[in-house]
Amino acid sequence: MEWVFGIIVYIWIAICVQTIARKTDTPNDWLAWIPIANLYLLCKIAGRSGWWTIGFFVPLLNVILIIVWWWSVAEKRNKPGWLGILMFIPVVNIIVLSILALSE
Repeated sequence: MEWVFGIIVYIWIAICVQTIARKTDTPNDWLAWIPIANLYLLCKIAGRSGWWTIGFFVPLLNVILIIVWWWSVAEKRNKPGWLGILMFIPVVNIIVLSILALSE
């Protein structure tokens, strides 16, 4: 039954990332549905090189990059950058992602 919850969360995250990509006029918003490609899309939304995607797989570097990515994404959505730090807190990260996607 946990897998059903996991699928629902994955779908919601993909919808939110795709919505953020559309609202920031980032091309190829459909990449939000493809694992690993969605990390590339987040780099593009954040205004970073697609090569930053590789950094996600490097321990410790990925922590720094996640903060930078989400900080930049929040600023692109005209929200405070510190919301990016909240992406490390379970459950709160889904709320922050929803705020970034659904707010004007």
